[in-house]
Amino acid sequence: MHDHDHDIPPFTAEQTAAALNPPPGRTGGDLVVETLYGLGATTVFGPPGLPGQHGQLDYVGLSVESNAGFAADGYGRVTGEAATLLLSGGPGALASLAALQEAAAASAPVVAVSWQVPAAGPGGGRRGYARELRDQQACFREVVKSVHPVRTASQIPSAVAAAWESALTAPYGPVWVEIPGDVLLAETTLPPVTAVDATPRELPPRPELTAVAAHALSHAERPVIIAGGGVVRADAAGKLRALAEKLDAPVVTTFGGKGAFPWEHPLSLQSWLEDRHTTDFLADADVLLVVGSGLGELSSNHHTFRPRGRVIQIEADLGKLESNHPALGIHADARAALSALLDSVTERRDPAAAGSVRTVLAKVRERIAAQDLGLEQRVLAAVREALPATADSFWDMTPLAHWAWSAWPGPMHSGQGAGGLGYGFPAALGAAAADRTKPVLAVSGDDGALYSLAELATARRYGLPVTWLIVDGGGHGTDGGHMDGGHGTGGHGTEGLAGPDFVALAESFGVPAVRTDPETLREDLAKALAAPGPSVVVLPARLEMFLPTHLSDR
Repeated sequence: MHDHDHDIPPFTAEQTAAALNPPPGRTGGDLVVETLYGLGATTVFGPPGLPGQHGQLDYVGLSVESNAGFAADGYGRVTGEAATLLLSGGPGALASLAALQEAAAASAPVVAVSWQVPAAGPGGGRRGYARELRDQQACFREVVKSVHPVRTASQIPSAVAAAWESALTAPYGPVWVEIPGDVLLAETTLPPVTAVDATPRELPPRPELTAVAAHALSHAERPVIIAGGGVVRADAAGKLRALAEKLDAPVVTTFGGKGAFPWEHPLSLQSWLEDRHTTDFLADADVLLVVGSGLGELSSNHHTFRPRGRVIQIEADLGKLESNHPALGIHADARAALSALLDSVTERRDPAAAGSVRTVLAKVRERIAAQDLGLEQRVLAAVREALPATADSFWDMTPLAHWAWSAWPGPMHSGQGAGGLGYGFPAALGAAAADRTKPVLAVSGDDGALYSLAELATARRYGLPVTWLIVDGGGHGTDGGHMDGGHGTGGHGTEGLAGPDFVALAESFGVPAVRTDPETLREDLAKALAAPGPSVVVLPARLEMFLPTHLSDR
């Protein structure tokens, strides 16, 4: 329990007088904005033209609700702060579901505040309102982390604060606040909201579990660590590195955990999780420490990975603890648990560990080299060389992103949590809204790009420094690649789409665009990233994925 009794100083006489004489004309919507501002919000996302006064908050309006949700997700991922998403009800609310599913799968902190039909509506018995859903909350309850319904104006500050706390308590996630439209619009005589407490709950490891885990790791012969997205979200990369070095334990990062461990470190197995050589090495560990990962489909070589040793799993999401493999399950925030382990393990030296890592990576490179995929590797290298070291990148579900999951050397953000299309560009816009002084890269295929074209208007309207790389492969997407490689036949409907001229489309929005090729990609992309405001770079290329070993070798 937290004692917050002394966090809020007593009211002064002037503050009391202001509370007794609230300014006229304020509404329930003003209570929402005041509460968000008091919680520390600075930026809110939503569809264009959403009614209401946003006051001290910077409102970024996107063309489509799903894209507004992706933008909030991107903002939350790069800042670690809760991102606010304002929505209408009914169709507008439902359009955000795909984005909220991605935020839930990737543990991105998003606070969605939605309009609902007047209080006399479905819950009160009246029917036939515009945008009416019989039970709007039920549509979201299975997707978001928590639901916070409001019925009266006096409930607004507490409901919004509770949602904020939920979103930022490990595991992070999207939350849903629902307020009837008449409550939002009605005038209120409640005093302005001045002090709101929404301190996230801490999630430390239980000491007896830390003791058992530390003993197992200290006495292991072949300890190995899998680092997931929970390490990144907990800002625990430094703790992870110190622990790995103290144990001489090799580390592999999951696709969602990119950046959790230095790519070129002697103990880094990098991220080749769709590779038999990597997963066989992990399976051979006598003690496998899994931090901040549920070992789901993409982190387990499509569930072909079978650990033979003892598994220790540190996971903030209780539902993911031991969900795929029996383990010593430690329900804790990654940073707190790694810190406790670092204090508890005894140092062990294994001169052969770095050599084992080099052997595995050499086998991986040999397997990839045998697949005649030089173009794909050159394209990814060009993107990497063009992107400034401090710039964030957001990737849609596309073959180049699939390459990046395994081969990209640093942090990256992708829509692989839920696997839907259309994530990259709007999420990059959200990240750019958080810091407009540095460029952001978005990467999409031609099919994913079609989901987000309307947001070129958003990028232009706000002058957001996002460079959008569109790999125009003629509709040959991720599904088709998997089907071709796995079964020898193309997937139905993946043979190719009659796509638009993306350069002309971007220019019609007033966004500068260039068509490039693999040889000039690095130069063209670097030039676009260095220019102010939005830009589009189109690469006509049909890229193939490397063949995962769960399809080729098993």
